[in-house]
Amino acid sequence: MKSPDKDTYRIQDKVTLILKVNYNSSFFAAIFGLVCYFFLGIDGIVPYTFWGYAIINLINTLLYKEHEKLVLTYNFTSILSMLGAIVITLYSGGIDSPFVFVLAIIVFAGYVTTKVFGQLYLILNLAVLTLLFLYDTGDFKISENTIPLESRDWFAYLSAMFAVYLLGGVFGKNLLSAHHRLYKSRNEIQERIDEKEILLKEVHHRVKNNLQTVSSLLSLQSRSIDDSKISNIIKSSQNRVVSMAMVHEMLYKRDDYLSKIELKPYVQELCDYLVRSVKGSVNDVKVNLDIKNYKLSIDTVIPLGLIINETITNALKYGIAEVQNGEIHVSVERIDDNRYKMHLGDNGIGYSEEINPKTSNSLGLKLIYNLARQLRGTITRDYDKKGTHYTIEFEEVIEQFNSVDQ
Repeated sequence: MKSPDKDTYRIQDKVTLILKVNYNSSFFAAIFGLVCYFFLGIDGIVPYTFWGYAIINLINTLLYKEHEKLVLTYNFTSILSMLGAIVITLYSGGIDSPFVFVLAIIVFAGYVTTKVFGQLYLILNLAVLTLLFLYDTGDFKISENTIPLESRDWFAYLSAMFAVYLLGGVFGKNLLSAHHRLYKSRNEIQERIDEKEILLKEVHHRVKNNLQTVSSLLSLQSRSIDDSKISNIIKSSQNRVVSMAMVHEMLYKRDDYLSKIELKPYVQELCDYLVRSVKGSVNDVKVNLDIKNYKLSIDTVIPLGLIINETITNALKYGIAEVQNGEIHVSVERIDDNRYKMHLGDNGIGYSEEINPKTSNSLGLKLIYNLARQLRGTITRDYDKKGTHYTIEFEEVIEQFNSVDQ
């Protein structure tokens, strides 16, 4: 099911609201003008202003179907309404006119449309009210109250009814309807999100199970081979598969469903597994971690886990194989917004400076350097310290995981 554009509902609600307000205000302005002229004995500029507003606003609203420029239609109506309200207010009692409250509806309509228009018309109408007050308190007069004395109560009543109906019966009703549509839309979106989260969890769960199946097959295969060299190669491949399976297992167990992995518990679990896998449950190897609560993308953690897997496996097999109280150090620190530095080291016997990816056929060594490049990083080795120590600078990568030989 295709999801609607994020602004579709909002724009449609605004169009519906503005058109309904325009049609209703035009209709009731025309009726109000007729009542004023034929029943309240009000003639002259007040009823003609009502009729003029009704006709011009109706034409403006109908023209929207031709140009479909909502901002143009809205602003034309707002300016027309403001001018009409000012004229009727001036000729129906000035600042004391009950029709002056129609100016508040124009401000309300502005805020319903956008915050910018709301603030604009708020300032304009506050200025208009101030000018009306100064005009009424001053000596200069260009208009007079054209409402007959016996009709002023009825005019006040009809003005209040006009304002209340537009504000409540049109704006209020349509805003409530828009709110219900928004609530319904939000629930539908939340249902889709929940469904996708469940599917995402299921994907991680199945990937983890598939990788564990591959790991089990490799383990069975290694046990049936007498050649220790080939068996070790298969065992190394098994460890690499497990390091990737752990990532999907941690994503499956998360409650927030973000594609971010907490680095420290992942590295801790991976190191513990490798030590047990190579040295057995009873060992004297100590793993020292110095990692803060970093959360990295799955595209970063998988190659990072493979690097840790290779370096620690080599350290356990060769570096500290004969060393008592062997120690492995892993630390990660942030050096920039999305750039990090990782130190990997052990207190073992180390290996010769002449051995590097160019001179060695070791798949593990080649993987370490290739994966560092995949993380858009650099790798250096510290020869001054006892054992084997790597410093890897890398950045968080959020993209499709590519093959290490690319």
